[in-house]
Amino acid sequence: MNFLAHAWLAHGGSDDFLYGNLIADGVKGPDLTDWVPAIAAGIQHHRHVDAFVDRHDIVLEARHRAPDGQRRYAGIALDLMWDHFLARRMRMSPVHQRLVARCYRLLDERPAPDRLATMMPVLVQEDWLRRYADFGFTCRAVTGIGQRLSGPNRLALLVPWLEGDYARLEADFQALWLELHEQLGVGSGFDQP
Repeated sequence: MNFLAHAWLAHGGSDDFLYGNLIADGVKGPDLTDWVPAIAAGIQHHRHVDAFVDRHDIVLEARHRAPDGQRRYAGIALDLMWDHFLARRMRMSPVHQRLVARCYRLLDERPAPDRLATMMPVLVQEDWLRRYADFGFTCRAVTGIGQRLSGPNRLALLVPWLEGDYARLEADFQALWLELHEQLGVGSGFDQP
């Protein structure tokens, strides 16, 4: 899962909890004592969601369908695809619009960890959480992440697979999201996409 899916799964919690979910990828190590308890709980929730998703049979099967030689990187591309499917399905929802505005407010008001400090302002300014609804934007994001990794851009090589397997990936997302929401969604008032 990427930023948007983590936000949806955490949006029933406090602002601190949601913020912890949004910045968790920039926080390394198990020691969270420097964070207020609600932010630390959000970081832990994010990590729990990631572990659940990474081991899930649906995700393992989807990764197995990726081209040989790129399967190792498929999980990164899938995380962005899950955000794409969620953004596309929820883009007209008032709940979605409020959640995105809340995320942007939190990311504007609070400093991100050093590992995310340059990316978070760009995420807000360029409206990534809404723009993930556009498949082309999502594919460019996948390719962009691949440019930051060492060696050849293995993620860019996955874009044709994402295009060709789009319908199956969307079905995977629908099944995975239902289970994620039921098991790891926080709070009430969640409008199921």
